[in-house]
Amino acid sequence: MENIRSRLKLGNKEDDVKLRKRKSQLYSKDDPCPLNCGALGFRLALFVVAFRLVNCFLVQTSFVPDEYWQSLEVSHHMVFNYGYLTWEWKEGIRGYSYPLLFAFVYQILYYMNYDSVQLLKWLPRILQTLLAAFADVKFFFFIRNLENTDTAKWTFICHLTSWFTWYCCTRTLTNSMETTLTMLALCYFPLPGSRSQSSWKYLTLVALAVLVRPTSLIVWFPLIIYHFWQEENKVKLIIHQYALIGALAITISTMIDCIFYGKWIFVQFNFIKLNIFHGVADFYGSHPWHWYFTQGFPAVIGPHLPLCLHGCTLAVRRYKMLLFTIIWTLIIYSLLPHKEFRFIYPILPFCMVFCGISLASLKAWRRTTAAILVVTNLLPALYTGLIHQRGTLDVMGHLHSLCDISNNSQPNVLFLMPCHSTPYYSHLHCPISMRFLECPPNLGDDYMDESVIFYNDPLQWLRASFPYKSSLPSHLVMFDVLEKDISGFLQGNNFVRTAEIFHTHFPDGRVGRSIFIYERH
Repeated sequence: MENIRSRLKLGNKEDDVKLRKRKSQLYSKDDPCPLNCGALGFRLALFVVAFRLVNCFLVQTSFVPDEYWQSLEVSHHMVFNYGYLTWEWKEGIRGYSYPLLFAFVYQILYYMNYDSVQLLKWLPRILQTLLAAFADVKFFFFIRNLENTDTAKWTFICHLTSWFTWYCCTRTLTNSMETTLTMLALCYFPLPGSRSQSSWKYLTLVALAVLVRPTSLIVWFPLIIYHFWQEENKVKLIIHQYALIGALAITISTMIDCIFYGKWIFVQFNFIKLNIFHGVADFYGSHPWHWYFTQGFPAVIGPHLPLCLHGCTLAVRRYKMLLFTIIWTLIIYSLLPHKEFRFIYPILPFCMVFCGISLASLKAWRRTTAAILVVTNLLPALYTGLIHQRGTLDVMGHLHSLCDISNNSQPNVLFLMPCHSTPYYSHLHCPISMRFLECPPNLGDDYMDESVIFYNDPLQWLRASFPYKSSLPSHLVMFDVLEKDISGFLQGNNFVRTAEIFHTHFPDGRVGRSIFIYERH
């Protein structure tokens, strides 16, 4: 009997349970990166870098003036000591932290004697592209850890096929860097179920996003409050993380700004004072309160909108904070008179989470839906990246020929266009004389800016500005819609059209279909 009992103990239930509790590298749920994660990550990184580099080189159009005038033009001025700084830098409402990134690239090129205009144009964009690619890879593994590999795959497809992400992510816009940092911060945010959360990392990335663009705090405010509410040791969170990281970020950025402004300055305060109390943003146009809901958001998310709405119904309980953040951001930005598509770009990755969950749930229709997403996003992505509003960049290539040292005469270029229509010295890289119509906002004095005065009566402005033929510019750059209004001035002063450059199929007001270059003979 004892022998029988000893044999029975070998197969008891307790021993079976112990065997099942053995940790396996293959089936462990605690391991966020089982077996082939390294190989998968390497292959994914190579693909994404190649994809984003193609993305970078297939975006050859201009979007908004800020992608040059608040980044590359400032960086060029920092390193080469010539150029033009807009009124924001004279009033001290912009920080040097973001332009410093590209100034570092320019400084290396200068020391190596490789500061050609092509490298000055493309290397900052390639740097922005690599940062965007890094955020893309992190985003994939974030969704993989939060959900599963299948959902992560379809979410990633949604993200890569977004036409607006394609259009913006490789540009040297503060909004592009803000979105990249927001994606990275989201990967470390303590969402329920996340296995990659790190308060230090996400708060540091949020602090950097706010330094690049202070309005980034609008997106992160509800998430930071949620984190605070969920945290057990709230005092420790405030003192050791919120206060410490915030104080360190503000101190470093203030030191950078003081160095380059050459005086004591607090940019964040100046930014709030001018934009909130003086309403400077209103100067650049206003839209109705519902614009983001009826036009802005549907255009930014594009063909993904049905998937996003469907995904919200499927995952509203699991990711209620992400959905609340999207709605919160749209509401807060709707309260501001001045509205632009790029302002809500940082919430697009949040939307892709819901799009991916929706697409993964379609089962048999997933591949068909994904193919529809590719086709419907490819057309606007290629059109806006290669055709729409490309003339203002192409014209700088034409003007670069004036930098040739073999030219005996000193060129003098006048841009008769809406202010900041083109890039400036960052896309020319030679100190020829150039001038454009300025348009600083009314900061208290009762005045009318130069651009408005010109367009009210172009001929009168030209005659008053150039009373003598010796003071005339050698080259004029203008949109075609202005040519008729100043034809008498052009003929009377022997200006001859030397180039016509396509700009857009959708001329609007003072922005024409083509750009003309006139040269005085």
